[in-house]
Amino acid sequence: MNYKPLPIGVDNFEKLITRGYCYVDKTLLIREILDKKADVNLFTRPRRFGKTLNMSMLQYFFEDARGYDGERKDSSYLFDGLKIMSAGEKYLNYMGGYPVISLSLKSSRQPDFEMAYAMLVRQIAEEYKRHYFILQGDMLQADRQRYEKIAAETADKKDFADSLKFLSQCMEKYYGRKAIILIDEYDVPLENAYERNFYSEMIDFLRSLFESALKTNNSLEFAVITGCLRISKESIFTGMNNLEIISILSRQYDEYFGFTEEETRQICEEHGMPQKHSVVREWYNGYVFGEKNVYNPWSVIRFVKDLMENIDQYPSSYWANTSSNSIVRKLIEMADEEVKGEIEELIEGRTLIKPIHEDITYDEVYRTMDNLWNFMFFTGYFRKVRAWMDGGTKQQYVELSIPNEEVRYIFRNKVLTWFGEKVAERDRTELFKALINKDVKKLEEELSDMLLETISFNDAYESFYHGFIAGVLTGMKGYIVKSNREGGRGRSDIFIKPVTRRKAAFVIEFKIAEKFNELDRRAGDALKQIEERGYDRELNDDGYGQVIRYGIAFHGKDCLVKLNN
Repeated sequence: MNYKPLPIGVDNFEKLITRGYCYVDKTLLIREILDKKADVNLFTRPRRFGKTLNMSMLQYFFEDARGYDGERKDSSYLFDGLKIMSAGEKYLNYMGGYPVISLSLKSSRQPDFEMAYAMLVRQIAEEYKRHYFILQGDMLQADRQRYEKIAAETADKKDFADSLKFLSQCMEKYYGRKAIILIDEYDVPLENAYERNFYSEMIDFLRSLFESALKTNNSLEFAVITGCLRISKESIFTGMNNLEIISILSRQYDEYFGFTEEETRQICEEHGMPQKHSVVREWYNGYVFGEKNVYNPWSVIRFVKDLMENIDQYPSSYWANTSSNSIVRKLIEMADEEVKGEIEELIEGRTLIKPIHEDITYDEVYRTMDNLWNFMFFTGYFRKVRAWMDGGTKQQYVELSIPNEEVRYIFRNKVLTWFGEKVAERDRTELFKALINKDVKKLEEELSDMLLETISFNDAYESFYHGFIAGVLTGMKGYIVKSNREGGRGRSDIFIKPVTRRKAAFVIEFKIAEKFNELDRRAGDALKQIEERGYDRELNDDGYGQVIRYGIAFHGKDCLVKLNN
């Protein structure tokens, strides 16, 4: 069968439609924006949830597009057969009727303020050049010169600070209609500036740019802004009473970013794999925007595309490779014993209750653990189980959980990576000595100390403890550590082979104890398994005359070691 190609990384609406890509119809977003009539709409959603494609769709619907010569370009054909075309004449009257300023701030992710500012200026200048034909209309000479300087990137900072307002004024004079302003990923320059230590400079420029364009602009029809995080009004939206903020807690527009259950099921069916819908749900579903349950669209599309090439393809954490996951690392680094316990509970599938406050700034994210939990919630690492307001304090609370297997994988991977790096920095001389010298009590003590430093996850005991043991034993001078090697009639957990056969080799098997008082019995089970399955046979066959066997049992952060040599 011929299936529509899946749009990996295609966020231009015209390209997506004209090339026949699979498109999940979100065009009724247009109807809602027109019905609600907000002056400035700020949509905050996690990265890779369709914000840029929706902004492109809005541009192609509303824009009275012109070529460089001023000739009109009709984009109405792009919407043939889509839902908005059946919404009614009152909405279609808006199609192709407005000048549109469309600006993406993604390119401002730069190492210093000068480069970030230069990229913002370049984006603004490109938008000026896209509308260069308006210079053919009546314009004061001073305005013409100012326009040309901005287009040439030679204007000074104050001209760029109110460049969007000025462009919309020029557009209104040329078109006879007020301008629509679309700003995508508005908070990328702020996040980057905070990480790169030029936050105050960037926020000063953006405050001037946004205030002039969105607050004091009589040439504005309406504006749509997208971002990942709601930034407090005091930072860049000072005094903007016309700002309508639609966060993931808002019931408005809840189905227009991300794929719904029905949309995801349809994608699977249309691409000949309805049987894979349950796997897609387990890995990429679980987000709640307003009252709507949604899937991560980026990951769904990537996985379905991989399945088309290999129907037995295992799911992967695609989102982890496209979003900055340094926030998970920061949470782990800042965690005290209480927070480590909370992270363990989340990874195990339980929930947490946290106070929620949306008005934070990037320079406040790491000041408190509550701010960090909030940031991670709004950027897609947790789902809302329920939300409520405390009647006495008027504080809003949200019960949080990890939404799906993809995000749970990110946590596990980051935990193990972080722990591996911490282990590499630690002096493990006493651990190695205890192992070689068969000092069981000292070995228990060293392993327990290390367990206290990391985060465990009970729903993946085997993989966690295997990674833990392999990680702490890596780096033994004069020894080779091998894990999950075939030996005898089964698979041993760990082999440790000295480079010289004059020394003893080691076989380590571990077991999980469901209860603390079962540690001794389970460690004995591990030793018994080594003997019964002949795990040491490979070492004997390889010329090692002495093989020391260790059985280790784990229960949470406790361990017990038994020896048989």
